[in-house]
Amino acid sequence: MPHDTHLIDIIAVGLALAFVLGALANKLRLSPLVGYLLAGVLVGPFTPGFVADQDLANQLSELGVMLLMFGVGLHFSLEDLLEVKAIAIPGAIVQIAVATGLGWALAWGMGWTPLNGFVFGLALSVASTVVLLRAMEDRRLLETHRGRIAVGWLIVEDLVMVLALVLLPVLAETFGGGDTGEGASIGGFLSAIAWTLLKLGAFVTFMLLVGQRVIPWTLEKIAATGSRELFTLSVLAIALGVAFGSARLFGVSFALGAFFAGMLLNKSELSHKAASDSLPLRDAFAVLFFVSVGMLFNPAILIQQPWQVLATFLIIVVGKSLAAFYIVKAFKHPTGTALTISVSLAQIGEFSFILAALGVSLEILPAQGRDLILAGSLLSIIANPFLFSWLDDWQRKRQQDDLPLPPDPAPGPSLDVSGHAIIIGYGRVGSALAEVLRERDVPLIVIDNNADHVARAHAAGLPAIRGSAAADKVLAEAHPQRATIAVLAIPQPLEAGEVLAKLRAINPSLTLLARAHSDGEVRHLLAHGADGAVLAERELAFSLGEMVLATPPYRDKR
Repeated sequence: MPHDTHLIDIIAVGLALAFVLGALANKLRLSPLVGYLLAGVLVGPFTPGFVADQDLANQLSELGVMLLMFGVGLHFSLEDLLEVKAIAIPGAIVQIAVATGLGWALAWGMGWTPLNGFVFGLALSVASTVVLLRAMEDRRLLETHRGRIAVGWLIVEDLVMVLALVLLPVLAETFGGGDTGEGASIGGFLSAIAWTLLKLGAFVTFMLLVGQRVIPWTLEKIAATGSRELFTLSVLAIALGVAFGSARLFGVSFALGAFFAGMLLNKSELSHKAASDSLPLRDAFAVLFFVSVGMLFNPAILIQQPWQVLATFLIIVVGKSLAAFYIVKAFKHPTGTALTISVSLAQIGEFSFILAALGVSLEILPAQGRDLILAGSLLSIIANPFLFSWLDDWQRKRQQDDLPLPPDPAPGPSLDVSGHAIIIGYGRVGSALAEVLRERDVPLIVIDNNADHVARAHAAGLPAIRGSAAADKVLAEAHPQRATIAVLAIPQPLEAGEVLAKLRAINPSLTLLARAHSDGEVRHLLAHGADGAVLAERELAFSLGEMVLATPPYRDKR
């Protein structure tokens, strides 16, 4: 048995446990993040049994942070923010200030320094992107006005946290010394801030002048080679290379460099391919990040300091949610909108963990603060689905205007059609198929979970729904009970099989067709209700064969 297998141990055991507990959490209708964090607790030093190497876990978590921030940058949308800037920008800033103040007050009550309290409160002020977006998608809210406000609000929070990652080292260096947290003069602090902002400005300028041209150009050249491996490698090399270079050359954090790399890639026409190709590795390292965070959590704090844990939980779920509710109401929005925003923000996640880890490493947050943040996160993520269920029940019971909101009209052409074809997936295959059917006046409804694909369908004059076709509410909007045919143009056979089974149960007379890439996928799709499955490679071979046989000297031999 090899001796130096610590890296293999943590990856193998960490991912296996995260899979099991994440699947269990999903089965219980909780966020898989709960499972990932608990997997970290089980392999951490505070629980019996296998203990992973903490130093390696920290390094893997750094990779996870970089790839998480790269993903945030890839999906950063200035347009979404500008659409709701009037409420999202002031609302998010005031809510962050309130939550930070509440966290600071709790820290003061525990005898911490003001700087400890500031970092602690800041970590409690930002919601989890993963949890919020999933809750919004499950309830078909992303395309509504409420959903756009929540996403814009979240973008502002993320931007504030990105800035905090840059400034916290300066605060630690200036005020981190001594028990009082007053280690330097205001002049020294302003000087350090100016120097940091100067380096940040140099980095941003370099990225806008050079990176904005070089990064998309590089991707286009690599994409032109036709090599998927090289393209995926180039995306990861850009993400990690920019993060590493920014830290070494400009002194900014790895996280900020990766965020900028993703943001600049977002402007490229190949951004969606970059996002999809890098997604598996980003997801794997993101899971390892959450596992490594869970390793730092000491469950004993739940018993030793239950009141502090409860106070932290209440700040997250009640304090900042009430602040968000009254802020939204102050902007004259209906109660339904205010409740949706406040419930969406009633949890904390990945940015809180990043801030907590940075605060502990800089010695401006005690380990107890990190444990309270992790406990508050676990409890708030567990509670969030129940809060949304309460909100759903509340809205169903209210019938008057404002109680609840009247449903937002679906964007794009009307979905009120019958005798239509449902096309699931509007990528290269689905969009080409839609064009063929539309030329023959076949009524269509498109389903796709990619916002840009849906926008492209709307621009082409097609009714389109954003969301996963595996979600019951999404399928219901496409009216399968009065459709004649459904075509699954998505390349994911497992999701396609689930959708086929649901469509067959809703409308047994519906003709169902799907695409496949292997004989095994064909058998899987047919077993789940498909009337026919097209094996792409085989059809391509037949088409090429027909073209060959149509040319001399083979034409006369047919």
